[in-house]
Amino acid sequence: MGSIVLPHLQTAWHVDQAILSEEERLVVIRFGRDHDPDCIRQDELLYKIAERVKNFAVIYLCDVDQVPDFNQMYELYDRMTIMFFYRNKHMMCDFGTGNNNKLNWVLEDKQELIDIIETIYKGAKKGRGLVVSPKDTDTEPHLPRRMLALATAN
Repeated sequence: MGSIVLPHLQTAWHVDQAILSEEERLVVIRFGRDHDPDCIRQDELLYKIAERVKNFAVIYLCDVDQVPDFNQMYELYDRMTIMFFYRNKHMMCDFGTGNNNKLNWVLEDKQELIDIIETIYKGAKKGRGLVVSPKDTDTEPHLPRRMLALATAN
């Protein structure tokens, strides 16, 4: 149902306008294929939280087959990717995965996704281009993020 109800960005112009025209809220765009099972699952969760985040975020969907213009620019090679923009600026988030540009796995927890969106929004309002995720999603859960960063830096 999420894929049906959430607004779709049908062309590159629509994507640009969504990113350019929103002055106060965070723009959340799910890039992927509308028929992909991961996208369908993520769209359901995005639909479920849309009402709760509407005061500080707006959520859109974009099918990468229908609008391929951003595939190379944003490196949209994963099955499902969520990107964040604020006042025409790409917002990055450190999830502890090494890829700060986007969220490229399906989140199953509504509150976790709301917390991520809210954290990025609050950081954006303060003028930050990079924020740290409220939940450490790194692939080595037994190591705190700082220890992992130190271990990989050596």
